[in-house]
Amino acid sequence: MPTGGVFSGSVNLKYVKLGYQYLVNHFLTLLLVPVMAATALELARLGPGELLSLWRSLELDLVHILCSVFLVVFIGTVYVMSRPRPVYLVDYACYKPPASCRVPFATFMEHTRLISDDDKSVRFQTRILERSGLGEDTCLPPANHYIPPNPSMEASRAEAQLVIFSAIDDLVRRTGLKPKDIDILVVNCSLFSPTPSLSAMIINKYKLRSNIRSFNLSGMGCSAGLISIDLARDMLQVHPNSNALVVSTEIITPNFYQGSRRDMLLPNCLFRMGAAAILLSNRRREARRAKYRLVHVVRTHKGADDRAYRCVYQEEDDQGFSGISLSKELMAIAGDALKSNITTIGPLVLPMSEQLLFFFRLVGRKLFNKAWKPYIPDFKLAFEHFCIHAGGRAVIDELQKNLQLSPRHVEASRMTLHRFGNTSSSSLWYELAYIEAKGRMRRGDRVWQIGFGSGFKCNSAVWKCLRSIKTPTNGPWDDCIHRYPVDVPEVVKL
Repeated sequence: MPTGGVFSGSVNLKYVKLGYQYLVNHFLTLLLVPVMAATALELARLGPGELLSLWRSLELDLVHILCSVFLVVFIGTVYVMSRPRPVYLVDYACYKPPASCRVPFATFMEHTRLISDDDKSVRFQTRILERSGLGEDTCLPPANHYIPPNPSMEASRAEAQLVIFSAIDDLVRRTGLKPKDIDILVVNCSLFSPTPSLSAMIINKYKLRSNIRSFNLSGMGCSAGLISIDLARDMLQVHPNSNALVVSTEIITPNFYQGSRRDMLLPNCLFRMGAAAILLSNRRREARRAKYRLVHVVRTHKGADDRAYRCVYQEEDDQGFSGISLSKELMAIAGDALKSNITTIGPLVLPMSEQLLFFFRLVGRKLFNKAWKPYIPDFKLAFEHFCIHAGGRAVIDELQKNLQLSPRHVEASRMTLHRFGNTSSSSLWYELAYIEAKGRMRRGDRVWQIGFGSGFKCNSAVWKCLRSIKTPTNGPWDDCIHRYPVDVPEVVKL
């Protein structure tokens, strides 16, 4: 009996909440329908003579009519001209590493033991790999398969050419894109910034136009992919009838850490090779074949806080080895950045029912009781799909907990981490490709991409699906999607 009472109470609470959401989200409709119905009934009661006299009492002279029409046309023109141009995601492609670049756990640990003579460092990396959430098929560039690794400039350029050109070639095959059709080029790679730049490398390879507007972003971390999208969107707002090519990657070759500091060994265990090429356009005719429309980009930067600024920091250790230091406070700082980002994006995407609940709880905490827990909006009402940066198992766990998401909502992130590892700024596109490969993307679905990066930054992008997407026959998941999702244990004993 007690169990039945609890169940009955939970069911009743569920229907109360559903009723509240329906009432608030359809308030105007529920208010206007009775008014319109009452007006129609009142008009139906009037006779023909009364209706005619009512019409004559409303008659206006020609000058008033012309002025009204002019005002309506003027307001409509100003509205249309001031509206931002729609930005369409025509298609995208993700680099798929060859099997020769695979780094199974046994291979990684064998190389680690051969490279390092510090047993504590080896044991530490073993524990990290066991709990990382990575699988046996992740890949490292050819230079990292040498013993010791060969982090030369030549090898780094070779990796950049391999991952970037492969992704762009795949995108060209999918879209029929021609070099002369590219008006804007944005490339982001955080740690490898050669001269000439990576954007110049692409221009040289594909013989792009001399008047192309090119940008090369470096040092902006794993969230730089969404910064590139934001920059491309801004450029498309001021340059009509244009196409923008965005390339997101991280070059692993020059960034292998050879020292023994634990906070700098983590990237060795988590980061793997990858790249994505994305075609954006503001051309109206592209809307017919585009996959998505960009709805919002929200960027949050916490760099004014010293702790946030230094939580992901490139430096040299006491032995002179260069690497990326990850602070123990990283997750707390990421959570703070996420809260700031949510505060901005919430009013843009959440239904009114959730906004009111959030507002009332906020006012209640301020005026009555600070001990009240803040209300966490139900973002599942705003989005059908979530792409959370696959930075590591802890990142995904924390966001799943904070946003109260189900395992299915974070499935794309977990499986991307398992299959490809942390591919930095390109990981969001591998996750989107996973959702498409599972055949889950339908017309009208909304996607929330969330990226974190050094600085410290939390960036979001919201997309709306324009057409139901058929399960792709090619792409990074085509040979393994049938095996996913897989169970990823908390610890894999090595």
